[in-house]
Formats: sequence, C-alpha cells, structure tokens
Amino acid sequence: MSKHVRSTPPEGHKEPHRQAGHAWYEDAIAIGLGTLMCSFSVALLTHLGLITGQTAGLGVLLSYVTAWEFGTIFFILNIPFYLLAYFRLGVVFTLKTFAAVAVVSMLMQIMPDMVQFNHINPWFGATLSGSLAGAGLLIMFRHGASLGGIGVLGLYIQERTGFRAGWFQLGVDAVIFIIALFVLDLPLVGFSLLGAVITNLAIGMNHRKDRYIAR
Repeated sequence: MSKHVRSTPPEGHKEPHRQAGHAWYEDAIAIGLGTLMCSFSVALLTHLGLITGQTAGLGVLLSYVTAWEFGTIFFILNIPFYLLAYFRLGVVFTLKTFAAVAVVSMLMQIMPDMVQFNHINPWFGATLSGSLAGAGLLIMFRHGASLGGIGVLGLYIQERTGFRAGWFQLGVDAVIFIIALFVLDLPLVGFSLLGAVITNLAIGMNHRKDRYIAR
C-alpha cells in the first residue's frame, strides 16, 4: 500500500522567510538616492539656520561656530566609527558606509552652487528636511549602509539587543539639542527638534527586523 505524500504544509505551518539579496547596482542606486536626499535635507537645514541630530547634527552645529565647511567636518567626525563598523558590522557595510559619507561630504561642497533658496517657511522646511532625511537613511539602511557615526552605533545596538536604532538615536539627539540651546535661538531649536523627531519616527517605525532585514 503506497503512502500518501503531503504536497502542502500542514495547517498552521509557516514556511521560513527567505530574504533576497540586493544586486551591486541596486545598492549603488539606493546609496546614490539616499545620499542625495540626505544632502538636500542638510542644505535645507543650514539655509534656515537649523540643526538635526546624530553625527550630522553635530557637524552642522560645529559648522556654525567654526570656519569649517559641514562636508569636511562630517567626514572627519565619522572616521572613528569606521573601526566599529568594520569589526561589528562587516567589511561590506563599512565600505558602503564610507562611500555614502564621502558622497554626502562631496555633495555638500557643491550644493550651494546647485541649489539656492529664496524663501522657506521654517515649519515646512523642518518638516520636509526631516522627512527627506528619514527616507534617505531608511533607503541606505535597507541596502546595508548608513551615514556612519551614531547611525553605526545605533544599528549595532539594534542587531545585538533588538533595541530599535531610531529610538537610540532619538536619545542621542536629545543631548545634541541641549547643547544647541547654548548656540541657537530657542525658536530655531524648536523647529530643528520637529525635523529630528520626524526623521527618527520614520526610522523607528519602518526599520524593523520583523519586517525587513537588509542584506
């Protein structure tokens, strides 16, 4: 008597999820798009005299109080974090992140010649800047890259503990904004906070291991 072979999984059984990897050109396009969005976000911020959080926020803040350009400061600030990225997140992630930081630094050097603003409402500018940064970072995260700095540390903590990168970065942002109170006028800090909250909410709600795992 022949045995019946089940052709479908039993009721309640779940097939294991198989994550498809990205091709090299998909990563290149994603990093290019993400860095462009983030660079334009910073251009909006600096035009309005605002800041943001994480390493970029620290770079913007330092550019306001020194004679250095944001692109140069941002590139230098990220150097110590490449070591953490290499040992904890892998050589591929580190190389992608290095490329992303280098592209943003370069774009910010030429952005004043590419884009000029006449008038932007601060509320709208902060909201648009935060949205662009959140979307740009999310694109890069999902292709195994970041803009280095605190983002690398946040991703590492999320991989090891499950604590979401967005929430960790929000805590770091709080420290940066406290410092900003001694540099910027209070209304500018308020507008900046709006943009940073939007950025981190976008990342916190969407960059989740149970929904998407970057490869």
